[in-house]
Amino acid sequence: MSDRESDEDQQQQAQNRGSYERELATKTLMIQSKRFYLDVKQNRRGRFIKIAEVGAGGKKSRLLLAMSTAAEFRDNLTDFSEHYASLGPPNPDNLPEDGKLKTKTMVKDNRRYYLDLKENQRGRFLRVSQTIPRGGPRTHIAIPAQGMIEFRDALTDLLDEFGIEDHDRSELPENRTARVEGKIFYFDVGSNARGVFLRLTEARPGGYRRSITIPERAWSRFRDLMAEFADKMKSKEGQ
Repeated sequence: MSDRESDEDQQQQAQNRGSYERELATKTLMIQSKRFYLDVKQNRRGRFIKIAEVGAGGKKSRLLLAMSTAAEFRDNLTDFSEHYASLGPPNPDNLPEDGKLKTKTMVKDNRRYYLDLKENQRGRFLRVSQTIPRGGPRTHIAIPAQGMIEFRDALTDLLDEFGIEDHDRSELPENRTARVEGKIFYFDVGSNARGVFLRLTEARPGGYRRSITIPERAWSRFRDLMAEFADKMKSKEGQ
């Protein structure tokens, strides 16, 4: 079973237990010998991003970030990338005493994130650790320094599409679903820097999905076209 199949099974199990969680989008990055998944997910509390790192041996590490935290992380990636670019070539014979070249901390609710640009005998990398108080597990990922820009750009694409708000705006219509002939259609209303949009996703058995995004200004036009098609088919059936 692949890593993605395992994640899909876990998601289906969560839905079977009655907990609403859905994947809205995903990006996959290959950086050196590591594979990273960036998933935008949604549950009853809102949207968030899950970052998973899969090493060469198949070991997986995960981080969870609220959308606003992901935006802060994106900005920090730019900062760390610029610092990395200003450094001279690595010198294995003169490593920093604690291995750290630059550090920063992010705090969101009960989560704390530590960003450490480090150097060891294998090279330079950004270690991102997540901690939860009261004895919660500490998890981390390590992004090769050369891949920080690529990572930032992928994160930016997701944030541009799905916005940086942690919770859906209360004034937006409630998301809906429709089941038709073995397919499920998801109607998700969201907002980003470009405005309000409807994301229509078709899900078929076997995990196949495809989506389109319709900006709010085009909703009435789509409604009129659908009504026109429905009226024509209805009149045709009556003949």
